[in-house]
Amino acid sequence: MEKLTICLLLFAFSLSLFSSIADAGSIGINYGRVANNLPSAVKVIALLKSQGVERVKVYDTDPAVLKALSGSDIKVTVNLPNELLYNAAKRPSFAYSWVEKNVAAYYPSTQIESIAVGNEVFVDPHNTTRFLVSAMKNVHQALVKFNFHDKIKISSPVALSALQNSYPSSAGSFRSELVEPVIKPMLDFLRQTGSYLMVNCYPFFAYESNSDVISLDYALFRENPGVVDAGNGLRYFSLFDAQIDAVFAALSALKYNDIKMVVTETGWPSKGDDTEIGATVDNAASYNGNLVRRILLGGGTPLRPKEDLTVFLFALFNENRKPGPTSERNFGLFYPNERKVYNIPLTMEGLKHYVDRRSPVAGDQRTQKGGKVNVSGQTWCVASGEAEKDHLQAALDYACGEGGADCRSIQPGSTCYNPNTLEAHASFAFNSYYQKNGRAMGSCYFGGAAFIVHQQPKYGHCELPTEE
Repeated sequence: MEKLTICLLLFAFSLSLFSSIADAGSIGINYGRVANNLPSAVKVIALLKSQGVERVKVYDTDPAVLKALSGSDIKVTVNLPNELLYNAAKRPSFAYSWVEKNVAAYYPSTQIESIAVGNEVFVDPHNTTRFLVSAMKNVHQALVKFNFHDKIKISSPVALSALQNSYPSSAGSFRSELVEPVIKPMLDFLRQTGSYLMVNCYPFFAYESNSDVISLDYALFRENPGVVDAGNGLRYFSLFDAQIDAVFAALSALKYNDIKMVVTETGWPSKGDDTEIGATVDNAASYNGNLVRRILLGGGTPLRPKEDLTVFLFALFNENRKPGPTSERNFGLFYPNERKVYNIPLTMEGLKHYVDRRSPVAGDQRTQKGGKVNVSGQTWCVASGEAEKDHLQAALDYACGEGGADCRSIQPGSTCYNPNTLEAHASFAFNSYYQKNGRAMGSCYFGGAAFIVHQQPKYGHCELPTEE
């Protein structure tokens, strides 16, 4: 166990060396306040700082919150709520006054980095969709007048329900009735202003509705054989990546490949009604903890492997006045008394000690032992052919160096030197590291340059070994 801990610490440290090749992603938190028992804004900001949180998203422009954030060095996304879209769209003077009162009054001491104009407008029962783009444009013009437009981005969070097709990911497309009236004009605006698409993404809801066909491991970023997209041949190892790539595919279908994305909401509830399958503390901890690791260690999705993501977890607190099923009031990382619902890392430092402590399940082939996951079936770790060469070389150098992998067989003149390719050599090194560390969760990642397979790979005449 001590050896594994040392190796994982070295591995986490080595990933920081990759920053010149691919910057890691970023984690933020949604600070919702649909509750009557939350701490004061000052206490909340102190809590965020104590957890190392660098980004927060709020659902309004509450003066107490924005004042508490002043001087905190926490980047902030504020929200112009749906009920103000009509006025913002119809009256440029209203948009100007809103920016003056809710942005200019606090910026830059409160580091507002973006404005979410509306939230999931396409499913708003008050039919505010037709006002969205005009409101975005008027708010932007107000930012121009204050000379904030180069520093503060404008977008609008969309739910995955904006997609007409999401499976397989390669078939992703936007709902036809939205494309011409609002999707294309919004994407044109994002392109012209150098902004990004905000997307709310919840694998929990897909799993809850389809638990008979979606693997829980696939939904929670755990080790799994993956799902191959029949449309493009890419293999997905998480439902999150598959959902995000469905949006990227939808963008590509409309020829907006240049638009980037920020995931403005994602999370997993720690409690739910009896009918809400998968809503447990253990699953919430696994999803959010493994997601943080997935994002902070860098690497994009199978469709856009070079693009790191900024992701906002939902949510900071359990909010006792949210309507709907029990799960809606139990997405928080913290109880209102500031006690953690479960313990997960939110920073690279915290990741050094993180292990997904999954509970044994009857009939599951995995068992808990010594703080890591052991798998009874054989698995191997191989290099991804989609990884950048520089990234792959850096990971290979680490594995054969600090990582302690046995790389003797891939040296010139040795038995497995041929085929003399970076992918083959990296696969031998990655697999050696993976096997030496007992196939522990996270030991076959290498910043997104590796993945697990369930059939013994062969390169030339050499098969990857199973145990070390």
